[in-house]
Order: sequence, then structure tokens, then C-alpha cells
Amino acid sequence: MTMHHTKPLQSFYIIFFFTYIALPSLSSSIESLRGGSSLSVERPDNILVSPDGTFSAGFYRIGDNAYYFAIWFNQSTIFTPVWMANRDYPVNGRRSILYLQRDGNLILRDGRRSTIWTTNTTSNSSVQLRLENTGNLILQKSQENVTLWQSFDFPTDTVLPQQLLTKSSKLISSRSRTNYSSGFYSLYFDNDNILRLLYNGPTISSVYWPDPGRVSWEVGRTTYNDSRIAIFDPLGQFHSSDDLKFISSDFGLGPKRRLTMDFDGNVRLYSLNEKNGTWAVSWQAITRLCTIHGLCGPNGVCIHSPERRCTCLPGFKVKDPTDWSQGCEPTFNLSCNTNASSFYSIANLDYYGYDFNYTEKLSLEDCKNICLQLCSCKAFMYHIDGRGRCFPKTLLLNGYRELSFSGTMYIKVSSNRTFSKENFTDGIKLKCSPKAPIELPRTYETKKENVSIKDILLFVSALGGVELVFILIGCWYMFINNHDSNAIEQGYLFAATGFKKFSYAELKKATGNFSEEIGRGGAGVVYKGVLSDQRVVAIKRLEGINQGEAEFLAEVTTIGRINHMNLIQMRGFCAEGKHRLLVYEYVEHGSLAENLFSNSLDWAKRFEIAIGTAKGLAYLHDECLEWVLHCDVKPQNILLDGDYKPKVADFGLCKLLDRHGNDRSSFSTVRGTRGYMAPEWILNLPITSKVDVYSYGIVMLEMVTGRRPTRFHVLDEGGEGGEGGGQLVPWVRDVMNGGAISNQRSIEEIMDPRIDSRYDLAKMELLVRVALQCVEEERDARPTMSQVAEMLLGHENNHEGCEGSSHEFG
Repeated sequence: MTMHHTKPLQSFYIIFFFTYIALPSLSSSIESLRGGSSLSVERPDNILVSPDGTFSAGFYRIGDNAYYFAIWFNQSTIFTPVWMANRDYPVNGRRSILYLQRDGNLILRDGRRSTIWTTNTTSNSSVQLRLENTGNLILQKSQENVTLWQSFDFPTDTVLPQQLLTKSSKLISSRSRTNYSSGFYSLYFDNDNILRLLYNGPTISSVYWPDPGRVSWEVGRTTYNDSRIAIFDPLGQFHSSDDLKFISSDFGLGPKRRLTMDFDGNVRLYSLNEKNGTWAVSWQAITRLCTIHGLCGPNGVCIHSPERRCTCLPGFKVKDPTDWSQGCEPTFNLSCNTNASSFYSIANLDYYGYDFNYTEKLSLEDCKNICLQLCSCKAFMYHIDGRGRCFPKTLLLNGYRELSFSGTMYIKVSSNRTFSKENFTDGIKLKCSPKAPIELPRTYETKKENVSIKDILLFVSALGGVELVFILIGCWYMFINNHDSNAIEQGYLFAATGFKKFSYAELKKATGNFSEEIGRGGAGVVYKGVLSDQRVVAIKRLEGINQGEAEFLAEVTTIGRINHMNLIQMRGFCAEGKHRLLVYEYVEHGSLAENLFSNSLDWAKRFEIAIGTAKGLAYLHDECLEWVLHCDVKPQNILLDGDYKPKVADFGLCKLLDRHGNDRSSFSTVRGTRGYMAPEWILNLPITSKVDVYSYGIVMLEMVTGRRPTRFHVLDEGGEGGEGGGQLVPWVRDVMNGGAISNQRSIEEIMDPRIDSRYDLAKMELLVRVALQCVEEERDARPTMSQVAEMLLGHENNHEGCEGSSHEFG
């Protein structure tokens, strides 16, 4: 490059550049943006203003050299955005532009000319971008008045009057009062057609409004309108398709209003005082603010005294003095040794969710012993209300203290430490000292002083291909956006369940590329895996796209609603592309089917398996918020933990039905496994919980006799099976009802020879008699699973401490 060429070439460069990108208007505001023009971050007067002056749209500075493209209220004394194009990707304060291409695509470019955001729109005719008095930013065809894109369809944390909230849109809170990036809370329509509030934190997720402990009709909502649409009018009146209705406290025309998903997890309707530019709350979803999940983080407690504040339990300290979402951490180490742990109590305190189980009619000491013997138990909540309700907690999340709450929380601590509760209710103030600026991981080219002929040729060539590049970028963005939309939808579809969502790569690594198979069934294969935190898990890989997705939806939805010590717990799931995987807790001894024909199960273990399985199924039938059928009870779906305690697994074939509904037979296909299926399936009769009762009875007879229902075996002295005649149920019934001299002889005849000779004759006979009741042909003659559990537990309690209950036969 030579010096005498510099000035002419610079002039040529500048003239050529601005023939391609039009100069923006120099006026203080712009009514509309035409195709081929742009708004610049370096021009504060480059903003769109609504005709009535209520709203502005343009670049707004939110940090050191960091800008958002946003729409905001002009009359508010504080920056009040109602929409943002790039809330999670701020742009540079130099050379960034919002550019409306002549082909109809609106693009937000960063300083290095990379595309941060785009509408992915096209038009064969001229286009314009304008801001309406409603606060809606609209991209239209100029002559035809056809809308190509509008901001109302893509809300961030706010909706305005006449703006629809639909099943394809959601409000996501800001991270904090001054950090406008995506936060932890969202308002959205769930799959059950209910408008809900969700906490989606760094590690866990949970729905907290409407009250998850109550069914929809108890809170005035309906699940039967699947239009999933909500709107509020200029009068301040809100209507939703799930029957949620409210009116602002200043109902009527006049105030400018906004409905915002606030950073603290509450949804509020605000009205603007145009005289002083301040906002007043005219309605809010939650009045008991401490019931909002995630406010004070793990081990934290939300209290009102009288203002809401966060504090740590005695013996705990704030994890991050600048961020309550990190919660508190203990200053002591817990041991699994029951003698090394003790408890202190705090009245009127609860931690919502994450109960290991729920038991009634327990004394305080019994509840305490359950928590002591459970290594993962962090505390327990106990209600002294005549019912003796016990809730052991495996995690201390969503903590709050209210005088109206009658329970008492008992915190497990090291027995060699004492903790003072003196300043517990004072709350802890966070340190608000400014942090060092966070630099975005982007680099920018430095401005060149000299321009060579080579530079010009490169520039002209680039211009020739720039449209092609934009088209390719647009196609790529559309592909990624469409691809990710399924993942986002799945994420919010299951976020309410509270599990972790794993990537396929994580689970592939955890299983060593699916190398160790530990089980196989009709829905898929189960592999052993080790997660990054060293937890051992069982990972079920569902097979077949159609069947796998259906199984996936059924299992995740069902398991998300239940929690019982005799039901398998799910740790998470994967929904990525065609992959559908479920992550369960790992049980050491595998399934009952694997152990049934070995010598590992003595009589005591078998009876405990019978009781535990009955309790788990009874919970599914009677204690869940919805009526849950398993539909495939068999030994392969009863897993045994390290102590041979049973856990009912595999709800892939279950059917969720409204307990109060009229139709309990809406099954499209026959479900279950041959040999364990109730007659109703074959006779096409209405399906009720009695199908599970029948299957349970077959499993119990198989466990007592050691003989399969489908291939009836009689074991010879060498332990090998030979073919026998008849069916399992008629054979056992005949032996017990008429063919034997005594009960003892009857039991001996049907009993599995692998069972140790020492057993309780009365319990053995009871189990067989109950099992025979369960397999009655007429479903109304069968007991419920709750009655089965009561019969077995009643005999267990009546014989505690009795001598001579076991018999030895030679």
C-alpha cells in the first residue's frame, strides 16, 4: 500500500459502503423503519416512538458498553422495558445496528457484524417496522398491511393490554431488579391447560402456583378448555381459558397497565401514575410471598417479620453473601451413625416437597427414628394434630416460616454440637458491594487506518455474496430455532416435575456407551450408569420412536406426581431428538423375578415384599392426587434394594384417570403381561384398580409356591421343573379348600421348597388366603390394595412380640 492512494481509496470505501446501507434519520425520533435502513447503537436519537408517545423502541444501555434493543415506557421515572430482543445477549456500544433488510428480514447485529437476533421473515414487496400505541412492534408489508412479525407474539417478562398469552408463549422473569437476563421464574400454560408459575432453578424445578397440594377445581381452575389463552383488557380485567379471572384494584379506563413476571417469582399487575412516573401494584398472584419456591435457596428460610427476608437455619451459613439463590450450607458434618446425630426443633417451619415418604399415626419418637436410620434424611416435619403425621425430608428446599403453619421441623445435626436460635428470625442482609464487570466473550476487529486495492476487492466480493450469506444464516437460524423449540417445549413440559434434564451425551458417558445391561422389557433396555456426581443409577433406554415417546410421556408424568418408599424414584430424563431415556435410582438386588428362584429370599423377606408391594400399590390407587393404575404388576417390575425392601417400578403402561371422573375404562389397548392379566382385559370390561389387585395376587401366589403362572412347574427333588397339569390359581385354591388334612399340610403342599423350613404358619396361610381373594374372577369380590395392606399389616402388628409363631417342619 502506498500513502498517496490512501485518501481517495478511503473516500471510495465510505461512499460505496453507504450506498448499500442507508443513513438513518437524523431527527429526534423515527415513525417507522423502511427496508434497507437501520437504527444505530451510536445514535441515541435513533429510536422508534409510538404515535401517542407512550412507548419507545431502541438501544438502551444496561452496563459498560452493553446494550439491549428494547421497548419501554416513556413516562416511567425508571427504565421499564416491556420487551427485549436480546435479553441474554447484550451488544457492543459501537457499530451495533438493528437492520431491516430489503427482503423483509429484521436483524440485530453486534459490533463485529455477527447476527444476535433475527425475525426470519421474507417479503417480495416493500416492508416497514413501526411501534404502535399498544406497545406492539410490528413488521408489515407497506402496501398490503400484512403483518410478518410482531413483538406481541414473543413476550419476555411482560404482557400489555390486548396482548395474548398463549400455549406457545410464556413470561420469563428477569434475573434481578437490574439484571434483565432470563431469570428462574416463568408463567406459562402447562400440558393440563392450567396457567401456572414455575421455579426453574440452577439444580431443581417445581411448580408453586396454583397450590400444587390442591387439585385444579379446588382453586377455581378447569383443565377442560384446551385453547390455552389469556388476556387482560384496558379496564384491568383479566380472563384465562382455565377460568382464572381477576380485576385490578383501580378497575376502569385511565391508567396504563402492565402484567409482569417479576424477578422474585410473583406475577403482578402494575398501574402507572403518569403525574410522578411511578408504578403501583393493583393485583398480585401470591399474597403469602414466602410460599414462592426458591427464594432463599437450599437450607434457607423465608420469613415475614414484618417484611419478607431470608435467613439460615442455626448451624448453617450463607453460601454466597451476594446471592440468595445459592442458599445456605451446614457448618457441621453429618454421620450415618445414628448415635452421632441429634435434632433441634423450630415450630411453624416447613420445607415444601422432597419428602422421603409420608406416614400417619406415628409418635414423635417413631418419626425421629425413621430419620435417624435414613442416612439421606436431613430433617423431618411432624404434625401433632391428632393424626401423628411424619414427613422425613431428603432435601431442605422452599423453606418458609409462618405462624399459621402448625407443624414443627426437626433439623438433624451433629450430636457433639450445640446451636443457638437466638438471631434466627432476624434475617441476613446480603452484601451489595459492586462486583467487577463481566466481560462478554467476544472479540472485535480493530479499525484499519489504511485501505489497499486488495481490501477494496475483498470488500466488493463480500458485498456480492452478502445476501447469500444472510440467506444461509437465516436458514441455519431457522433450523436451529425449530430444532431447539422441541427441546424447549419438552423442557417446560417436564419442568414441573422437578427432575433434572440430562443430555444424551451425559447419559451415554454415564453408561460407558450403554455397555452394562441390567434389565430388559417390552418398553426398552435398562443399563447401569454412574453420573458425574458419582451416583449410581439405572438408565432405561426406550425403544421405538412411537412407543418410546408414549412410554416416556406416561412414565414421566406419572412418576412426577408420586413419592413413596415402596415406589421407585426417578432422578431425571432425557428428551433429545429421537432419544427417550429415564434415569432411576439404582437398586442393588435387581428384580423380584431375578431373586424368586434363588435361595436369597427367606420367608421373612418374602412377607415383607408382600407388605411393601401392597403399600406401594395402595398409594398409587388411593393416595395420589389422581387415580393411578399400574397395569403391569409382575415380578420383573418389583425391584429389591440393598435390604430386600420392594420398590414397584415401570409405570410405562399406567393410565392416569381422574378419581372423580365417570369414565375409568378409556384404554385404547390391552395392557399387561400374559399370566398376570385380570379377566377384565380379555372380556373387554371396564378397567378399574382391581386389575392391579388381580396381578398382585398372582405375584404373591408365585412368590409362595415358586411356580410361574404361565408355565405351571412342579419341582422335583433335584430342583428341576417338570410339567404339571392345571393352572396355578385353581391348583392352590383346591389344595387350600379341600384336598388337605390340615392347614399345615396344605401349606406344605403348595410352598416353594426353597423357603427355609422355619416360617410363620399363620402368616403364610394369611398371605395365601389374601392372594386367593385378590384373584377372584369377579372383580367386586376382590379387596382393594389398601384393604390388602391393612390385612397383612394387621396380622403383623397383632403378632409382634409373640412367641411360638414360627414353626419348624422336618
